Amino acid sequence: MATIEQATLDNGLRVLVAPDPSSPVAAVAVLYDVGFRSEPEGSTGFAHLFEHLMFQGSEHLPKGDFGRLIQGNGGVFNGFTRPDATAFFEQVPSSALELALFCEADRMRAPRITEETLANQIDVVKEEIRVNVLNQPYGGFPWLEDLPPLMFRTFANAHNGYGSFEDLDAASLEDVQGFFDAYYAPANAVLSVAGGVDPEQVLLLAERHFGPVAPRAVPERPSFAEPMADGERRHSRVDELAPLPAVALGYRVPDPVGDARRYFATVLLVGLLAGGPASRLFDRLVRRDKIAADVGAIWGGLDSAWYSRDPNYVALIAHYPDEELTETIISAVDAELASIAAGTDAAALAPVLAQAASAHWMALDSKYNLAVQAAFFAQQRGDPQLAFELVDRLTEASALVPEVAASWFRPDRRTVCTLVPGAGS
Repeated sequence: MATIEQATLDNGLRVLVAPDPSSPVAAVAVLYDVGFRSEPEGSTGFAHLFEHLMFQGSEHLPKGDFGRLIQGNGGVFNGFTRPDATAFFEQVPSSALELALFCEADRMRAPRITEETLANQIDVVKEEIRVNVLNQPYGGFPWLEDLPPLMFRTFANAHNGYGSFEDLDAASLEDVQGFFDAYYAPANAVLSVAGGVDPEQVLLLAERHFGPVAPRAVPERPSFAEPMADGERRHSRVDELAPLPAVALGYRVPDPVGDARRYFATVLLVGLLAGGPASRLFDRLVRRDKIAADVGAIWGGLDSAWYSRDPNYVALIAHYPDEELTETIISAVDAELASIAAGTDAAALAPVLAQAASAHWMALDSKYNLAVQAAFFAQQRGDPQLAFELVDRLTEASALVPEVAASWFRPDRRTVCTLVPGAGS
């Protein structure tokens, strides 16, 4: 099994190296421990806005130079914001590793943000919301404003992480500087490098470029814990652009860190229920009963089961031709969960484990995915090596799948959100 090297610089930056001598590329990821949950009230969307601002130039790189340098050397780059983290990454030829490290260190030290770039990026984020949410059928359903306000009661967990236009327009340079000072300190970040690199060289280059970044105090992360809901909650809304009705059944899940085995079992349960055409719900609702167009699942962390701390949730989602089928579909979900809770043997879970293992190892073939996943596991679980142990942990947790189905996926613990097409659909 491959080993991930670890070190910590004097300024508190954690450094991870996952070498693969057979790879011709180097992936660099910098993960900051700040996300949607860190936004103060009245500043919805600020974490995502700041992600955009980090691409607007830095101390030694005028606006646009970051992208030109990375792409001009055959690389790609991007960033994303999640409930508990903001990530930036580059994947470049191994020969361009130092360039990528220099670029990331320069914006960690001093992003170049002006009134002009702030106003520009506020407009960019607002347009992104229009394109991805407001002008899309099922835009933001159910993860943006449907499930979270019903499943949670605190602002940190319940609010719209994309942001309201009013809050975005109210952002000031003072807000930006305060956010940077608080959360973009070296001790609040993880630098992760994977691919065709030498660990000793990476640590030397990390010290050269990130070592001079001045240390700053890191704010203590508050507890975002919330009690479970006291009974089923329901909500419905009209979507003028949607061609079909949809329903999302949201369930709180075990603590990914504090109750890891049950969380791994939950990942298997979701795969068994809604993990593609071979899943139970797809087979029942789409293939046999022919009452749904599709069935799937989405995690509260948006695109991965591994990108969020507690509290977290998963939603089972179906689209179907007639809103009168809503209760029939919900009853079918309950029946499948009851069947699993009554007992699920190893043979039933074998295809789910095989699919999970295949998807995981294929993802890690991308050095960008390896660098990012190792950084998340280091940040949230203190264990980057979990990237290489994940399949074993899932296998060990398989016996808990019936228990999780019975205790966490009960009707009195769920939230049901329905989306109804408008008259013009």
